[in-house]
Amino acid sequence: MKKQLILGGALGNCVHVGGLHHFLKLAEPEGYETVSLGPAVNVELFIREIIKHKPDIAAVSFRLTPEVGEELFRKLKDEAKKNNLSDVRFIFGGTPPVAEKAKESGLFEKVFNGTETMQEIVEFLRGYGQKEIREIFPDNLVDRINKKFPYPLLRHHFGRPTMEETLEGVKKIAESGVLDILSIGTDQNAQEHFFNPENMKKSLDGAGGVPVRKAKDLSDIYVATRCGNYPLVRCYSGTNNLLKWAQMSVETINNAWAAIPLTWYSVMDGRSNRSLKKAIAENQSVMKWYADKGIPVEVNESHQWSLRDAHDSLAVTMSFLAAYNARKMGVKNYVSQYMFNTPPGTTPQMDIAKMMAKNEMINTLKNENFEVFREVRAGIAHFSGDAHKAKGQAAASAVISLTLKPHIVHVVGFSEGDHATHPEELIESCKIIHGVLFDCLDGMIDASQDLKIDARKKHLMNEANDLLEAIKVFGADRSDDPWSSPDVLADAIKEGILDAPHFRGNEHLYGKIYTKLIGGSWNAFSEDTGEEIPEKDRCKEIPVKNK
Repeated sequence: MKKQLILGGALGNCVHVGGLHHFLKLAEPEGYETVSLGPAVNVELFIREIIKHKPDIAAVSFRLTPEVGEELFRKLKDEAKKNNLSDVRFIFGGTPPVAEKAKESGLFEKVFNGTETMQEIVEFLRGYGQKEIREIFPDNLVDRINKKFPYPLLRHHFGRPTMEETLEGVKKIAESGVLDILSIGTDQNAQEHFFNPENMKKSLDGAGGVPVRKAKDLSDIYVATRCGNYPLVRCYSGTNNLLKWAQMSVETINNAWAAIPLTWYSVMDGRSNRSLKKAIAENQSVMKWYADKGIPVEVNESHQWSLRDAHDSLAVTMSFLAAYNARKMGVKNYVSQYMFNTPPGTTPQMDIAKMMAKNEMINTLKNENFEVFREVRAGIAHFSGDAHKAKGQAAASAVISLTLKPHIVHVVGFSEGDHATHPEELIESCKIIHGVLFDCLDGMIDASQDLKIDARKKHLMNEANDLLEAIKVFGADRSDDPWSSPDVLADAIKEGILDAPHFRGNEHLYGKIYTKLIGGSWNAFSEDTGEEIPEKDRCKEIPVKNK
């Protein structure tokens, strides 16, 4: 079948072709051939080029004054009629005031004013009508990624202190079409005590999210999202009774993917009272439950260590172990999350190096039965309480994180440094990221060519491999596979092989490691000498000391 041709140009004396360029680039993967006439194309030349190329669609851009645009549109319409170009479909793109004049002209089949979502543009290019709109929004993660990539899916958490406010908000968010995945943020009472409501504290209702108290609450939220661009929905996994939460989430909201820790939601962080060994074993069993159903899994692990000032090589190690355990449990589609800006003070170069090290190590696990999808996000503690600064931080973090060519961008609302996000703030936050993607998705600088980043990445991978080897040696007499053994991993934490400064004072953990920020990266140091400690030296005596 012959490809349809789009001929585009900036009309009159308008030299602004950025929007036109991005539109044509978006059209090409959708099966169109494109020709750009560039800036400042007068009406006569536009008509001659239309006659010459015989396009199916003529895309007109104009971003100057509405009054000038109005006159140009009238002239273009007259010339099109005079030259019998009724078979050509004219479309327009420009600023909102000029777009109004374009609509009034009656020339254009479709008018874009720059506020449209990517989904709306794709919908037009694919020729979908409103009755078919759901067909372009797949109801599962993998198909939705494949439909849009390299443009990433946008995800955002949302949960207000009441069900009523949450239902109203999710409908508004879905109708806006700014995101592809809505993550329901439930309050801590729900996460920890949903299946044991007698343990809930009434004073904490709505703290940290929406007070989901029955399965129907989740179903009602899901129903409220069935409009706009029909976003996928997912939910916190719960910090107790993870398997029951999994079953309920799939039944009520068609949970897009699971986010389960490997070691957390335990005595490590106090979000449940599960022992380390019990938590690891139960978390693994829930990974397997999702894997058996063919539902993607994210192991929400590595950045939890970085949030507690763990050194970078340990964060890389835990990222690998998270993916390793997911594959071991049979997960076929793995979502690997990379939280930037964490711990505080990490510089962009060192952040990118750490994330590239994680990514390369995880990629060694890929095979025909284990696919990896990259999800990037800003660190929540990174955001200022000043909304204006936070908006800049959100954009800056997104630009840096595009180095990983993500499949998913987990947007963190700019308001999070001050308060839980309202619907309008969520929508604005997502639009900020869409703006970043519009400018930066194509042609990003290749950070892998930066010598400093490359050297740090290789150093972290070497250190992480040494740490993995130490765990293997530590557990060799107890397991054929120490990296997935709940006993070995739990003891590796208790004995200090896997340790973080924030563990101090927790009777269940070790908490004797010393880390500090030097040159924008976090490293393990000797408190006695003040020197950085390689993992081989740090780990080799730990089992001897503590057995």
